[in-house]
Amino acid sequence: MGVGERKNEGLARLLGESRWTYRQFAMAVNRLGTETGSPVKYDESSVHHWLSGTLPRKAVRPLVLEALARKLRRPVTHAEAGFPAPEPKAAAPTSTVEGLVDLGRLDMDPSRRGVLGAGLFSVALTIPGWQDVVGRAEAVQSGRAARIGQAEVDMVVAMTERISELDDQFGGRHARPMAATFMVNTVAAYLRADATPEVRKGMLSAAADLSYLTGWMAVDEGYHGLAQSYYTRALELAGAAHDYLTYCTTLRGMSVQAVDLGHAGPAMQLADAAAAASPQAGPRMRAFLAGQQAHSAALAGDHRNALRYLDEAEVAMEKAEAREKAFGSYGPSSLLYHVSQVRYGLGDIRGSIVSMEDSQKLRRGDHRRSRVRFRSLTAERQLEVGHLEAACASWHLVLDDYPLVHSAACDDRVDKMRGLIRPHLKNAKARELYDRAMTIKRPVAV
Repeated sequence: MGVGERKNEGLARLLGESRWTYRQFAMAVNRLGTETGSPVKYDESSVHHWLSGTLPRKAVRPLVLEALARKLRRPVTHAEAGFPAPEPKAAAPTSTVEGLVDLGRLDMDPSRRGVLGAGLFSVALTIPGWQDVVGRAEAVQSGRAARIGQAEVDMVVAMTERISELDDQFGGRHARPMAATFMVNTVAAYLRADATPEVRKGMLSAAADLSYLTGWMAVDEGYHGLAQSYYTRALELAGAAHDYLTYCTTLRGMSVQAVDLGHAGPAMQLADAAAAASPQAGPRMRAFLAGQQAHSAALAGDHRNALRYLDEAEVAMEKAEAREKAFGSYGPSSLLYHVSQVRYGLGDIRGSIVSMEDSQKLRRGDHRRSRVRFRSLTAERQLEVGHLEAACASWHLVLDDYPLVHSAACDDRVDKMRGLIRPHLKNAKARELYDRAMTIKRPVAV
């Protein structure tokens, strides 16, 4: 082993998984060299050098990865094989797919999932602009013989919808690993397959939606660095698909993440970027984006712009209700949520409670996790203005749903409730709530 070289443990793991001998591995790489028109001649000693830390030539590394991928029947990335990432200009779109696989594989493996929490939210994250990512559709194609059609696109869309429904009802703790497994084992292969231009754009867009959803679920578990990585991949895929809607929705989701963490500056920048990237948005989409701009501005203490954006959102919602079909889940109840957040950010706590309660009245049939979140906010604010028994009533509704929700964000809300109610245990209603809360165990994490 040369000076500075270290054993390539990643490549050794993959070779062990393949059950190849050194000679079989070398021959597989040689066959691929011949297949691509660039013959190579490697033998057992070459494999020994690779495992000892010597890097194959740059032109050969894709052959090594492809040989292992064919043997293992799954994607194999540069990082997994212990190779440096490909140069961005030469292979940025390929790295988008590889990045998805690496992120997804972390989520699939419970033994490695603990490392996810190490990634912190980055306020200096570089966001790829629309012009930087648009038009990359051809580049995620790698010439596989397999061919996909609209049926595969429809399947990815349907699976993403089902996973989203599970997330809404039960939280992301179990749904996110399901999404990651689907992404690694199925969607990554589809992104590399041959397809017509129309089908390719459809698959890129569907993959962007799935990556966005997986990032949203990572936020729910408090894995904020991981979420930013998923969101960035979603932006890249949406740009490659010329999908303005998913690109803007992802930027808005990133703003929601930032505002919930209290990072007013990044929240405002991301909300503004989402609005700027959608110049021809219809009124419901405009309300969707302006509501988040209003919330971000209120957090930043920018009263004038918070009220201006809120007025824009309300006007746009009136137009949308008269003219359009619903856009996703954003409707009058969602707008009232933003009204509540703006009022709270501007110091009108009582008004924020009224708006939050009005929002809840319109959310009949809402999902459990949303109910836990919004009712918790209502209770916290009721206690803040001195309405202890009203807060207890709201928290009892939270506890009705909480045992079935597997969400770190909901865990945090219930933990906060226990702390807030503890100083009031001389009150019978508070004692009753506290005793009930202490009997409810936190849903078990995987």
